[in-house]
Amino acid sequence: MNHQTQPDAYVQAPSDVGTTPGYMPGFGNDFETEALPGALPQGMNSPQKCNYGLYGEQLSGTAFTAHPPERTWCYRIRPSVKHSHRYTKIDLPYWKSAPCVDPDVTSLGQYRWDAVPHSDEGLTWLTGMRTMTTAGDVNTQVGMASHVYLVTESMVDEYFFSADSELLVVPQEGRLRFFTELGIIDVEPKEIAIIPRGLVYKVEVLEGPCRGFVCENYGQKFELPARGPIGANCMANPRDFKAPVAAYEDKEVPSKITVKWCGQFHTSEIGQSPLDVVAWHGNYAPYKYDLRTYCPVGAILFDHPDPSIFTVLTAPSGQPGTANIDFVLFRERWLVAENTFRPPWYHKNIMSELMGNIYGQYDAKPQGFVPGGMSLHNMMLPHGPDKNAFEGASNSNLGPDKLDNTMSFMFETRFPQHLTAFAANEAPLQDDYIDCWTDLEKKFDGTPGKK
Repeated sequence: MNHQTQPDAYVQAPSDVGTTPGYMPGFGNDFETEALPGALPQGMNSPQKCNYGLYGEQLSGTAFTAHPPERTWCYRIRPSVKHSHRYTKIDLPYWKSAPCVDPDVTSLGQYRWDAVPHSDEGLTWLTGMRTMTTAGDVNTQVGMASHVYLVTESMVDEYFFSADSELLVVPQEGRLRFFTELGIIDVEPKEIAIIPRGLVYKVEVLEGPCRGFVCENYGQKFELPARGPIGANCMANPRDFKAPVAAYEDKEVPSKITVKWCGQFHTSEIGQSPLDVVAWHGNYAPYKYDLRTYCPVGAILFDHPDPSIFTVLTAPSGQPGTANIDFVLFRERWLVAENTFRPPWYHKNIMSELMGNIYGQYDAKPQGFVPGGMSLHNMMLPHGPDKNAFEGASNSNLGPDKLDNTMSFMFETRFPQHLTAFAANEAPLQDDYIDCWTDLEKKFDGTPGKK
């Protein structure tokens, strides 16, 4: 299958902003952008009358007294109350929210899946979401869910927002367009998108079929991790995050908006497109980020550092140093440590690790962890290299070695991740994954100095 759609007519702000057409650089910046000249008020937020007959409206992403407050002022054709009518509950059976503990599913164990296959069924962003794990509680706004998306069809006069969560989108196959209230974000493999809680958007297929991963964050929003002694540079640099310029639709057609609220889905019939923000300013915005701009750091003499040095984004929890979610990236890099076992060592963690493979081969699992595949190692369950990886790393010539053609990631959380029925029964689970450690040999015989 190969699907391409042309977007509906829209008006976009001039694209000669920064050095990336259509985007403004910086993470957490206070942006301003307008699709029509003079649409954005200057020197104040709420004039008595806005230009072009627009309505001023504030979208708040934090409590008013939070520091720093995150909010965006929107100047739109209609206020959002015109994009909300009576709601009807609907069922999206494959999109689950925490708590979702199925008594017939065992989450205790080490699990790995092949890539979830495409089907001949036409699937949109909403109908193609497949929840793999949930953690925490969406009602108390802690924890997360991990999903695989399968998308073959664009949303046409159909829109969505989540009141529950922000979404971190990791494409693995195909190209998608997120047309949001604040502008347009196009993403493809090796890029990610961050869609804030409460922001209305539709998803269009630019090139399909599309498959990828989603981390649904119920808790505090993602931020850049503290670098500590690393200092001001490397890892994910703020300038490489791109927010969209203003773009809007002015369409008078019957439309539908779907809301995710406390784990349930409701639809409302409206008479126009809700993507009608002509200008905006603020620091609560969607982003895209090119994973190829992530600059890894690592050991340059001996030992293997913890994976926390590969953190791209973190969503804090109430416990210092322990994240609600960490998004960690393992990309191409040089290995140069001397007299060191270079792959990840055997370990048990307080954090629960869900990994996904975007492309290539992961160094700790040379076989079986396929592009599009996922693995889950829940909290305090042991895992590490299989025999081939252990033997290869223990006996290799430790000259400089470049890990090439590899990009995988981890959604890591302080909470246990519970498998859904889909993950346990329908997704292509590798039943023999646990056996990858069976042939590890006892090497100890009490001989002093033996290696």
